[in-house]
Amino acid sequence: MTLPAAGSAPDLASELKRAPEDLAARLIGATLTFAGVGGLVVETEAYDAADPASHSFAGPTLRNAAMFGRPGTAYVYRSYGRHWCLNIVCGSRPGGAVLFRALQPLEGLDAMRKRRGTDNLRLLSTGPGRLCQALGITGAVDGESMLAAPFDLTLADGGREVVCGRRIGITKAQDRPWRFGLAGSQFLSRPFSER
Repeated sequence: MTLPAAGSAPDLASELKRAPEDLAARLIGATLTFAGVGGLVVETEAYDAADPASHSFAGPTLRNAAMFGRPGTAYVYRSYGRHWCLNIVCGSRPGGAVLFRALQPLEGLDAMRKRRGTDNLRLLSTGPGRLCQALGITGAVDGESMLAAPFDLTLADGGREVVCGRRIGITKAQDRPWRFGLAGSQFLSRPFSER
C-alpha cells in the first residue's frame, strides 16, 4: 500500500485517535528521537485490548497500566526480562498501542554506536530491543508523554510505500497482518514474506 501525501503538516494528536493498526501504518516514515538520538521509523506492530497477543488483553495491571493511559503515552516494558521495548498508546478505546520495531538511524549516531557497542549501522536500531538500547530508553519513561521532550515524534507527509504482514515473536493471533514496514528498507528487523 502507498500512503498518500498529506495536504498540510500532519497533526500527531489527532492521528493518535486512529485504531492501532491504522496508526502503525501511518507511523512508517515518521521521525522519532529521544533526547536528540533517533531516526526514521521503518517498522511497527499494532496491538489492542481485543487482541489475545496484547499485554492489555486481560485488563489493566501494574505492568501494563500505561497502555490504558492517554493517547501519546509511552508504554515501555521488558521483553524476556532483558530488552526494553517502546510503544505509543493510541486509539479511541483503552488498551491500544503501537510497538516501534525498527528505525533507520539518522541522529546521534555516536551515542547509538557507544550504547550498542557496534559500528554496524544496520544493527544499531533494528529490532525493538536494539532500538531502545540505541536511544537510551528504559522503563524510567514508562507512562511519560511522547508528545513532549525528551521525545520528538514527527509524522511524515505521506507518499511512501508501506508493506504489511504478520507480527513477529508471538504465539497468539499470529494471522493478523498488523506488522508494517517501509518497503525496500535495509533496516527492517526481518524481511516481509511474500503472500
